[in-house]
Amino acid sequence: MVWFETILVVLTLLSGLVWLLDRLFFAKRRAAAAGALEEAKDPLLVDYAKSFFPILALVLGLRSFVAEPFRIPSSSMMPTLLIGDFILVNKFAYGLRWPITNQKFLAIGEPQRGDVVVFRPPHHPREDWIKRVIGLPGDTIGYHDHKVSINGRVLPYRVDGVYTGVGQGIGETGDTLLTEDLPGRPHPVLEREFSVAEGDWTVPPGHYFVMGDNRGNSEDSRFWGFLPESNLRGKAMLVWMNFDTSADHWVDGSRIGHRIP
Repeated sequence: MVWFETILVVLTLLSGLVWLLDRLFFAKRRAAAAGALEEAKDPLLVDYAKSFFPILALVLGLRSFVAEPFRIPSSSMMPTLLIGDFILVNKFAYGLRWPITNQKFLAIGEPQRGDVVVFRPPHHPREDWIKRVIGLPGDTIGYHDHKVSINGRVLPYRVDGVYTGVGQGIGETGDTLLTEDLPGRPHPVLEREFSVAEGDWTVPPGHYFVMGDNRGNSEDSRFWGFLPESNLRGKAMLVWMNFDTSADHWVDGSRIGHRIP
């Protein structure tokens, strides 16, 4: 949410500026005017700035450089992530970035195949989306007959049964539940009877090929192309809460603390 990040940055800077200007230019004048026997009172604006600046700065620092909460808005990552899951996003896994601009200023790491990443899609740069990294720079990715291939090798699949959806994901009931054996990162996926957006794609340098785990209901790289590295926001870590707004209840308390495969 770019607007929330922008508001947080503006409020932090304004409160810090008010506090700094008062300390440098006005606080001593008030103290001198009040005299030795009377304590000078801060103006209301300065009092608010001194109270809120440390809190705002702490929240901004944690949210920008440590971890950020993110709510799953759609069914594209089912069954791994449900609508209403609140997750924590590791903001330093792929390097530290300035808030608002998302410009990287400290390189730390790069996405690995199988990572679930939060990013800003090229065609919706003011929104945060979440998908799984399937293709790395230089890979050739294929998707045919419900199966992913990487550099000519078709991934193994195991059928685990028929999926039963819950909450807002009830519409996915009846989909086939499979385990996709991505090298070193096996994870569940959903498939429907019909296959969508088949093709082959070669990932260019500095980009990634991302897909949702709900293969029959995900707007991902099969439709809009490759994800630039500069659009990455962080790596999804774990579910810390799930609340289904459609039914106004907790969906599954056992998901709290669930690590994302």
